[in-house]
Amino acid sequence: MEVRSLGLRPYVEVWELQRELVGRRQRGEIPDTLLLCEHEPVYTRGEASKAPVPPSLPHPIHTVERGGDITYHGPGQLVGYPILDLASRGLRPRSYLRAIEASLRDCLTPLGVRADTIRGFTGLWCGGRKIASIGVAVKGAISYHGFSINVRCDLTAFAAIHPCNLQPDQMTTLERVLGRPVTVSEVERAVAAGFAALGRAPQPA
Repeated sequence: MEVRSLGLRPYVEVWELQRELVGRRQRGEIPDTLLLCEHEPVYTRGEASKAPVPPSLPHPIHTVERGGDITYHGPGQLVGYPILDLASRGLRPRSYLRAIEASLRDCLTPLGVRADTIRGFTGLWCGGRKIASIGVAVKGAISYHGFSINVRCDLTAFAAIHPCNLQPDQMTTLERVLGRPVTVSEVERAVAAGFAALGRAPQPA
């Protein structure tokens, strides 16, 4: 898997890059690719979301192809966009979600974080508060959109919304969980190292 570290980028720029890479992956021009970045402050919502958009949001909002409801992205949050051929990894959309959860959980363990899933919700939780969110799309068996991990982001931005239909105070960060400074680059290295094994290759007949 090729990993591209993009740094801090506007959301729309990386959204357009994803759609370009999906087409290139479908044509076999690139390998499976993981984009890792931070975003300038922005809200996004899945296109099938029924949640009303709150008035007077402090940052722009974009309705995008992924599943899920409104969430926030901003500096101090690591966002990952896997552009993957799911079939080659033995994955279907539902098993792909579970595979992302398992992979992120394994990536966070060496940092000293025990993250768990909660039945009926997608993402990872620590002490009853959400630390990682997931919202994906699949086009022609190629995945895009992805996940976010709250590393040291400003949680007050969640107060303007109900993130993924949750109360704002149900969100947390790695810094709060660990009680120490944590950098996005530290988490990025852990995710980049652990994500390549996502799913499994089909077994020979």
